[in-house]
Amino acid sequence: MIKYPLLLLILPFLIGTLTAQNNLKIAEGYTHFQIKLKNDTIDFVVAETNFEVKKPILLFCQGSQPVPLFFDFPDQGIIPVTLNNFDINEMKKKYHIAVISMPKTPVTVGLDHLNKSYNYVLDTTQEYSYSPEFVKADYLDNYVLRANQVLKFLSKQKWVDKNQLVVAGHSQGSHVALGIAHSNKKVTQLGLFGFNPLGRIDQYIRSARKQAEAGEITWKEADSIQKSRFNEYKMYYEPDSVKKGEFVNSWKSFSKSQLNELINLKIPVYVAYGSNDINTDFCDLLPLYFIEKGKSNYKVIRYPNLEHNFFPVNNDGIPDYQNGKWIEVINSFVQWLDHDE
Repeated sequence: MIKYPLLLLILPFLIGTLTAQNNLKIAEGYTHFQIKLKNDTIDFVVAETNFEVKKPILLFCQGSQPVPLFFDFPDQGIIPVTLNNFDINEMKKKYHIAVISMPKTPVTVGLDHLNKSYNYVLDTTQEYSYSPEFVKADYLDNYVLRANQVLKFLSKQKWVDKNQLVVAGHSQGSHVALGIAHSNKKVTQLGLFGFNPLGRIDQYIRSARKQAEAGEITWKEADSIQKSRFNEYKMYYEPDSVKKGEFVNSWKSFSKSQLNELINLKIPVYVAYGSNDINTDFCDLLPLYFIEKGKSNYKVIRYPNLEHNFFPVNNDGIPDYQNGKWIEVINSFVQWLDHDE
């Protein structure tokens, strides 16, 4: 049984926010909205403080784990997280950029509640002391439901151009983005980054094979690892599986294949990934499936020598965190949105 989820998102963006009700400014450039439901409160931000110009929405879905939208560091002040690798000023010329807070996770979190991976925890001495409420809410359908509530709210705003609705996501967020596009007919274009159509657990099956091919482990050891993963996946579908581990619902929901959902979409789709990202190996084959479906309004782009978070990888396989390529990657996507090439 896999006890803990992977951190699949590199922390990103400088943002400011104010609550819709209290006009409380947290930082520069972003507005904070809140939707209250019967059993949930959904916080999200839009990269704008002046809503006089009507623009389409570009909703970006962040990756896994309870990473807050803002860090509150005593020596640095409020530091945003989700989009700081992007050229937001360029993107917002054409779009209102929106990002939704992780469920049951405070919008702003200080060092007293951040673990070493910058996840929100209840006790920093315990690396995975996630809020029980977050663990319960951490599954694909819930993320999709919350996002559709946000999009419903945004569609009613006078400053939103309803003729175009772009949804994009990275890593786990790409699964959420696809789920939104599959369920929400108002989505006009979809962007998937660091995406595995076969689901989260696939990469571990694939990794064992690659290790055996490279001589790092024996084929017998690979067989054992893969068998263990198969048994784990089988356990997810047992009636009492939730009792066997905190994160079963999350792993079960994000390990399901979404290949059929993807290839049956009628809207334009953009898929970008790094060649050094084992999580995305299957994306090389996506054009075959699109061709079989007669789909032509797509773009699949592989970036050489980049890893899961689009950082260059040196000859030793170590990411170069000083020279990330997210701006190049996301700007190419935004340019594609104008042409659907």
